[in-house]
Amino acid sequence: MENDAYKTIEKPSEETLFKDRNSKFFGYAFPVKNEEEVKEALVGLQKKHHAARHFCYAWKIGVENPRFRANDDGEPNNSAGMPIYGQIQSYNVTNILIVSVRYFGGTKLGVGGLINAYKTSAQYALEASEIIDKTLNIEYQLTFGYDVMNKVMRVIKEKKIEIIKQDLALDCKYVISIRKKEAQAIFTIFENLYKVEIKEVR
Repeated sequence: MENDAYKTIEKPSEETLFKDRNSKFFGYAFPVKNEEEVKEALVGLQKKHHAARHFCYAWKIGVENPRFRANDDGEPNNSAGMPIYGQIQSYNVTNILIVSVRYFGGTKLGVGGLINAYKTSAQYALEASEIIDKTLNIEYQLTFGYDVMNKVMRVIKEKKIEIIKQDLALDCKYVISIRKKEAQAIFTIFENLYKVEIKEVR
């Protein structure tokens, strides 16, 4: 995959269930952009499953310099979080949180059994998710007068540029989104257009 393209999920997965010797593992995948969203998703699941013993999870956030975390939440070291993270890696997705909520069924599964259960639970959650391709984009704001609207629109149509929002008041303000690798070229085109101001939105 090109370095400005990545895979992620657009919306939370359906709840999935994996059972092993009476232990139940409920699997979930959430799209997340930051650790705040990770916390919110975990709090929501803890309310929903207030009787569960373990909320094991892994997340990966970012494209160019991704960060990740794996949490065993009281299970033996590396028996839960890392197997979940392994599935995130094998599906090559980012900006994602996968949680496996375990209800203990009375029989110990052993470390091997746990690794298999959490890995399978994460896999089920990913299989229940719609994985999409996205690109790293840069947003620019264009400011221009109505007299050059046609010129601006011609570039937007020709280059198939996505307009995220438009504000048509005394002058026109568009926020456009451009794939990172094409951004510089598009910036130059607008910069050279007479009476059009362009700046990056941060």
